[in-house]
Amino acid sequence: MVDDEVLPGEGPTTVVSVSMHSGTISAVRGRVGRRGVSAYIEAAVQRQIERDNLDELIAAAEAEHGAVTAEEIEEKRQILVRARETQRDPDAGSAA
Repeated sequence: MVDDEVLPGEGPTTVVSVSMHSGTISAVRGRVGRRGVSAYIEAAVQRQIERDNLDELIAAAEAEHGAVTAEEIEEKRQILVRARETQRDPDAGSAA
């Protein structure tokens, strides 16, 4: 299997050497201890890959359909807010 076929978070672990600022490593160790550093960094890298993939999808959609307006974003944000409220309190959506 070629490395590119393995999805982030899958496959065997591989030891790599990375350079990071000592303050960054100190902050990570302060949160997770010495033995949790690898898992913390793995999760952070996976989140970054997800964000990069999302940025690529947004760029492709905007290239095809045009940029999203601030009004459209706010409209979708309000839909999400109402959906969350309904999840917390199923009776909230029936009051209208």
